[in-house]
Amino acid sequence: MSHRSIEIAAAEGRVWSCAACGDEREFVQPTCVDGHAEDGGECPEWACADCGTAVFSGAEVVPVTVEARRAA
Repeated sequence: MSHRSIEIAAAEGRVWSCAACGDEREFVQPTCVDGHAEDGGECPEWACADCGTAVFSGAEVVPVTVEARRAA
């Protein structure tokens, strides 16, 4: 992706590393059908403009430890 392409993508979408493409790509938002943006907020769903790989942005995911139990 050229420097100029990154500037345009940053204005219209987001530029992130795409695992499927193996390089930085423009990510765009498809039309939100889940109501995420009804209150004026931003939909957390994004898709790579080149290959369509979907990502979900938003609050940081914090891993938790869950104790496993075995039945006697």
